[in-house]
Amino acid sequence: MQAPTSPQAVTAAVPARPSPAPLPAAPPARIPAALARRIDRLARRAHAFHRFAHHPLCSRYASEVIPLGRRWRVCRGCAFTGAGALSGGLAGWLLPAPDPLALVALSALLAAGAAWAVSRRAGRGRPKLLSRLAPMALAAALLPLGLRAGGPAGLLSALCAAAAVAAAAAAYRRRGPDRAACAGCPEAPASSACSGFRAIALRERAFARLAGRWIDRALQRPP
Repeated sequence: MQAPTSPQAVTAAVPARPSPAPLPAAPPARIPAALARRIDRLARRAHAFHRFAHHPLCSRYASEVIPLGRRWRVCRGCAFTGAGALSGGLAGWLLPAPDPLALVALSALLAAGAAWAVSRRAGRGRPKLLSRLAPMALAAALLPLGLRAGGPAGLLSALCAAAAVAAAAAAYRRRGPDRAACAGCPEAPASSACSGFRAIALRERAFARLAGRWIDRALQRPP
């Protein structure tokens, strides 16, 4: 006579039913292309007031920016660099070409000025007229002057002007912006307490709320 089979043995003998395959995840919803372009335009308008400020918008950096109206700010160093390029370029094409000795002297002066402008302490107490506008104006003028003068000295001067601008830009990128004004500030620059970024954060929150409402409306999400 065969002994009765235990419930555990019966359970072990029954083959396990295969678990159902997981359902594929629903593809993420895509917003319409027209709405995406509208949100991009909104983002550009929302942050246009500080796009070219390049500095925190607090009193410690007030001398580093140029106010335009109530809210707009433009980096003073970049504005002076652009003004120097424009004025120097015009002067280089309008002024008579100097003699070779003067071109060599101007090239040496440009090399020294560019090295001084991007040195480690260039942004501390040095006016932007001397550290940004003057070197850029000299380089922008020396390039067309050298090309117009021709000859070895002229070509060397033009090459020196182009090389000085490229080297100064590379050195500035390696050095990075001068944040000495943040030293000793009671407001932490990386926190929400920093007044230099408060207006930017408020504008970003307003932009996010409005863009979120547009997206919810387009995808018919409940509020």
